[in-house]
Amino acid sequence: MTSPAGQEIYRVDWVPGTDVLHGTCHCGAEHSAEDPVILWEWMLAHPRGHRTRGHQRGNGS
Repeated sequence: MTSPAGQEIYRVDWVPGTDVLHGTCHCGAEHSAEDPVILWEWMLAHPRGHRTRGHQRGNGS
């Protein structure tokens, strides 16, 4: 995702009823983790470990 101003947008959502956070990178790759530090490290390490949307969603492989 990219904002109109060209800034990268990262999104983190809490999965209700769990301790899981679901993150979406500005490129559309998705990953889930219980530890917010792990989730942010994954997003900020772009593109290492990323796959395009729809490929192995949620496991970050």
